[in-house]
Parts: sequence; C-alpha cells; structure tokens
Amino acid sequence: MAGILYLVATPIGNLEDMTFRAVRTLSEVDLIAAEDTRNSIKLLNHFEIKTPMTSYHEFNKYDKAKVLVDKLLAGTNIAVITDAGTPGISDPGEELVRQALAAGVTVTAVPGACACITALISSGLPTRRFTFEAFLPQDKKEKAEVLAGLKDETRTMVIYEAPHRLQKTLAELFDTLGDRRITLCRELTKRHETIEQFLLSEAIAYYAEHEPRGEYVMVIEGMDVAAAKAEKQQEFLSMTIEEHVAMYEKQGMTKKDAIKQAAADRGVPKREVYNVVMR
Repeated sequence: MAGILYLVATPIGNLEDMTFRAVRTLSEVDLIAAEDTRNSIKLLNHFEIKTPMTSYHEFNKYDKAKVLVDKLLAGTNIAVITDAGTPGISDPGEELVRQALAAGVTVTAVPGACACITALISSGLPTRRFTFEAFLPQDKKEKAEVLAGLKDETRTMVIYEAPHRLQKTLAELFDTLGDRRITLCRELTKRHETIEQFLLSEAIAYYAEHEPRGEYVMVIEGMDVAAAKAEKQQEFLSMTIEEHVAMYEKQGMTKKDAIKQAAADRGVPKREVYNVVMR
C-alpha cells in the first residue's frame, strides 16, 4: 500500500503558530523532506520531533522528487516542510506534489501559517480578489514583462521582496503602476513585525531615508475597475470601427460576433458598427 504525502505548514516566525496537528504529523511520518535540514532541525528539536530528515530543495527538486515518489509508492509516509510557511507556495514542494499525484499517491495538506495570506488580511486593501506573484523574476527583461502584465490588474497584488531589492522594486512598481496604495508588511509574526500603509511615492521617499530590514510582503491595490474599463475603452476608440472588427475576426470570431463585441467595447449600438462595416 502506497504512503501518503503530507504538506505541513510551519511557522513563518512565531513558533507558537505551529499547530498540534503539524507536530503530530511530523512525529508520526517515516520521513521529513525539508528545504534546508540545518534550519529545520531547530524546529524539530524545539518540538522534540525525532523523525529522520532528507533535503529537498530548489536545486534537486526534479531528481529528488522521483526518489521520494518511489519511497511513497513503496509505502513510506513523507511530510514536506519549507523553511517557513506553507510548502508548495513559491517553493519546490510544487514539483513533488505534481509528481506524486501523477503517480497516484495520496496528497493531503496540514494547513497553517502562510505569509501571503497573513499580509493580505492585515493590509487594509480589498481581499475578495487577489493575485499572488511571489518574488519577481531577477532577469531584467522577464521582470519588465511581469510588471507590464500587472499594469491593468484590478485585483489586489501580493509580492514578496528581499530588503536589498526593495527600493528598486518600489521604484519599478511606481513607474509601471503609477501612485497606488501599498501596504508593506515586514517580519510578520516576529518581534519586530511592522505593517505600514503608504502611497508608492511615499514608500519610495520613506525608504530613501530608512534602510530596509527583514523580509517584506508588499500588498498593492489593483487598478480601479471603472478606471480600467475606461482606459480599455479609450484604447478601443483609438482604432477605427473597421480596424476594431477586423481585430476580432483575425482572432477567429465570425463577422457577426466581431461586430457584437466591438459594439460592446465601444459602448455603442450594434447597428451602428454594422452599418459602418457593411456599407
């Protein structure tokens, strides 16, 4: 009988956030796959957990996942933990889950601390709809593409950032998004936790005089829906009606559907677009 893969959340700072279920699960499984065994041994020692560990990290995630899946298929129960927070969120646990499910292994989560959710609900910004970007790419071109994709985002955005890159990233966000509201969450659940609200311009000015310290979660307001709609409509109005309909036809729409969609985009009656296109 195959084993079970447990995704066990661990504290992001405050050890009191460790759940009873997490302690029991880590004590009962046969093996713990840890992102950094040197870091995780401190956690296990604190809770007197004696379960053997093996390393599973970004640089061995593909090959090691195959080894772990073979162990699972042979009946070994394995728990995955990250350095802090919920495994599978912006860490190599995602690959192990993919391979385990593909092999027919049962996967279950032991929920607990998660930095992005902790920051979001503490931010004072809308929480009903949000998008999580984790850490932005280091490659300059790729990063620019991701930021450009966020320009018209109407959902609240959650992004992780290291202190030595914070000032540059704030400036890039300002250049791309304009002067949005942002909540900067630092050292969440730890002794020196701070949650501060700014405009992006204010955050840039503040950190020009105060050295960033600790890990940050940035929560940024999305574009106003009405403003986004108006901006998109303005973009459509910069095209002629013929160009607008032709754009949708090139995307595979029938002429009838293209006329209907173009009329909706421009906020005009369908007959008006039809008359221009068919004359």
